[in-house]
Amino acid sequence: MMTPANVPDGEVAILLLDSIPPIQGPRGRPRFRPDVFQGDRAYGWDKNIRATRARGVRSELARPQDDTHGSGLGRTRWVVEGTLSWFNNHRRLRLCYERSGESLLALHQLAAVLICARKLTHRQAA
Repeated sequence: MMTPANVPDGEVAILLLDSIPPIQGPRGRPRFRPDVFQGDRAYGWDKNIRATRARGVRSELARPQDDTHGSGLGRTRWVVEGTLSWFNNHRRLRLCYERSGESLLALHQLAAVLICARKLTHRQAA
C-alpha cells in the first residue's frame, strides 16, 4: 500500500490489515486474518489497537506514550528489518527516481522476485 509522504503511518494501519489477502494453509478454509498485528509507535494509536482487537487479531502495536527503549516487539521484529534491508540493496529503490507510484511498486515487486530467486537458487545449490 502506497500513500503520499505527508500521510502518517497510523492512519493507514487498519487499511493495511484489511488488505491482507486470504492465505491457504495445509488444509481447511483459507485464513483471512493474521494471528498478530505488530507495529512500532507510529502505528500504536488507541483507535488502531481497538480496531485490531475488533477484527479478532491480537495487537502488538507499541503505544506512543510508552517511554521505554525500543518498540518492545522483541525477537520477531528483526525478521522484518532484515527483509527490508534486502530491498535497500537495489539502488533504484534506495533513491527514488520514479514519478508514479505504479512504477515504484513494479520495481519493488521485481526486487522481491529477485530476492526470492536468489534464495531459492542458493538453497538448491546447497
